[in-house]
Amino acid sequence: MSVNERLRALPSVDSLLQHDISQQLTGQYGQVALRDAIRACLDDLRQRLLSDEDTSLDSSDLMRQVAQQLQDQFQPTLRPVINASGVILHTNLGRAPLSQSAQDAVLAMASQYNNLEYDLEQGRRGSRYVHAEELLCEVTGAQAALVVNNNASALVLILSALAKEAGVVISRGQLVEIGGGFRIPDIMAQSGARLIEVGTTNRTRIGDYEAALDEATSMLLRVHSSNFRLLGFVESAELSEMTALAHNNNLICVDDLGSGALLDTAEYGLLHEPMVQESLSAGADVVCFSGDKLLGGPQAGIIVGRADLITRLKKHPLARALRVDKLTYSALNATLMHYQRQDAIEQIPIWRMIARSLADIDQQAKQWAASLAADVIDGESMVGGGSLPGTTLPTRLVALKASSPDALMTRLRQCDVPVIARIVEDRVCLDPRTVLPQQEQLLLSQIKALI
Repeated sequence: MSVNERLRALPSVDSLLQHDISQQLTGQYGQVALRDAIRACLDDLRQRLLSDEDTSLDSSDLMRQVAQQLQDQFQPTLRPVINASGVILHTNLGRAPLSQSAQDAVLAMASQYNNLEYDLEQGRRGSRYVHAEELLCEVTGAQAALVVNNNASALVLILSALAKEAGVVISRGQLVEIGGGFRIPDIMAQSGARLIEVGTTNRTRIGDYEAALDEATSMLLRVHSSNFRLLGFVESAELSEMTALAHNNNLICVDDLGSGALLDTAEYGLLHEPMVQESLSAGADVVCFSGDKLLGGPQAGIIVGRADLITRLKKHPLARALRVDKLTYSALNATLMHYQRQDAIEQIPIWRMIARSLADIDQQAKQWAASLAADVIDGESMVGGGSLPGTTLPTRLVALKASSPDALMTRLRQCDVPVIARIVEDRVCLDPRTVLPQQEQLLLSQIKALI
């Protein structure tokens, strides 16, 4: 058959719209999108025929191509993945997965009307700020609390409301860069605060802070270096020293903790991460931290501290621009309730992963290895997410056999639910610690299909 004859034999758009598969695709994607996809596939087929490519497709084959094109077109850019990398708080993978209670709370608030800004007792407009405040005060010991959309915005609000056009003293060793290239000096400049650097990169004493004070100084700021560690000849002022100096000079002392742990990480084989309760006990007037790191909840910037200062933050114009929505409040409240009930270790996924025993991981790894004809080797899990840098937890890895590890990593990412693994000593490895229980069987079935 000549090229022209094959071109004339191509089905029409209208005939393909009557195909059995089209009925299903119309219900899924709508007729306009279906018609456009059919035209695109027919155009592609014509080009191949004109290029003398030996292509033979019947109507069913063509409609299967249309279905694949529509599936690709309507695939959301934000998708669930299976985290087998061993990085518990993986910033690129959305950090902390929510507990079941938090998921249920989000669904309940997303699917119904709610009292986000309605006072049920008074029958009139209320404030959204009340929804997490009481719980935050209870679990941290603070007088008051405020929630904004992330910890960087929390710091911007604090500096803008409490130190605009005033001096803020900070150690040179704490002028850090956080994820995405955002730097503390840039954040301070944006807020209108005047940066006063003291000490050196590796050593800053309380006397350095004291020597920098002048009439225009309003704040001492400590920024926890949660994404790196300084080792060797280092020294830093204690937070209790900073708060004493601040209060003796009628200044505000702010502690930016970054990760914001409410549980003692040292109890689970990690270095001790500064806790929110410790900062408040040391006298910090305002403490800010993230909701989706060691707290284990949704993305949020949480600010706790003195009631009069939190009130000033709530009244600042930026507070409205940085506020969070009903879904964040619902997930955050459900997460905080785990700390209130003291079941965070059992119910919050990241704490369950941190606390998981090596023996339990080893048993699961051996089961996977037997199923996948793989090996089990020693490895290390990381907390990640700008928390506890350089600190790891011992784990057991499932090492897959592959002639090309990079090629297998690519194929894993192309699964229906992408699998994110890591390469260790030229082998593709899976860490059971970070795979959610409900994803285990899907992980194994997808890998079996590949190998």
